[in-house]
Amino acid sequence: MITFPCCKINLGLDIVSKRADGYHNLETLFYPVPLVDILEITINDKKEAPQYTSSMHNAQFSGSDDDNLVIKAYKALATDHRLPCVNISLYKNIPTGAGLGGGSSDAAFALKMLNEIASLHLSDDDLERYAATIGADCAFFVKCVPAFATGIGNELSKVDCSLAGYHIVLVKPDIHISTKEAYSHVTPSYPTVPLLDIIPRPINMWASSMKNDFERSVFAKYPHMEDIKNKLYRMGALYASMSGSGSAFYGIFEQAQSQEELARLFPDCFTWQSAL
Repeated sequence: MITFPCCKINLGLDIVSKRADGYHNLETLFYPVPLVDILEITINDKKEAPQYTSSMHNAQFSGSDDDNLVIKAYKALATDHRLPCVNISLYKNIPTGAGLGGGSSDAAFALKMLNEIASLHLSDDDLERYAATIGADCAFFVKCVPAFATGIGNELSKVDCSLAGYHIVLVKPDIHISTKEAYSHVTPSYPTVPLLDIIPRPINMWASSMKNDFERSVFAKYPHMEDIKNKLYRMGALYASMSGSGSAFYGIFEQAQSQEELARLFPDCFTWQSAL
């Protein structure tokens, strides 16, 4: 069985308070984007087969199984349900360390596939509960519809927001930003204008009031990253922002952009674009 885990962008990201457990409460809008990985899971019916085998392609993974979110998804379900032995193969297109949720998406889509393969008949709500134990934004990818996220990003509510008809450009420099480090430089505060009041406004008005709280500290450490955002605006983006804690940026445009221009402006970056 093959599936295609998508990624997400953050439309606005406000860090509103620090929690007693050391984490932070935030408010953001997760929006699905059709840049996808390729995930294949097949049953291994050989005698004495291991619970799972896994392989990754087009990316390096240096951690152990305990750090692999797809394996975490398998183990989370196997704790409560009988699963077959499987072979897991993942081809990465979504950049890692980008703030696009690629790893979380892979895990959530693995939960959905295993649910089907093993005929567990779990509901989306059930799968979201498992996903929430794997990563803060993992539950979003179970349904993959625009959602307003609060808490640590795990409390989701459906929101009326559509970017259909627009085009998106993603730009990721060759920089990895530690989420822990990004949070350490943010001073939590509630926004002057609530995000849910900004979203219904015309997109070309978002820049005056919608922000990503991580940008200030990231730009202070990596000044050239602000140039990426500014270039997207100079290309004609209606709105541009860093996604999550970075390091990927996105621009929302009325029409497709020239691939030659993207290559010229962002020569050392991963770039990708698509209709939404």
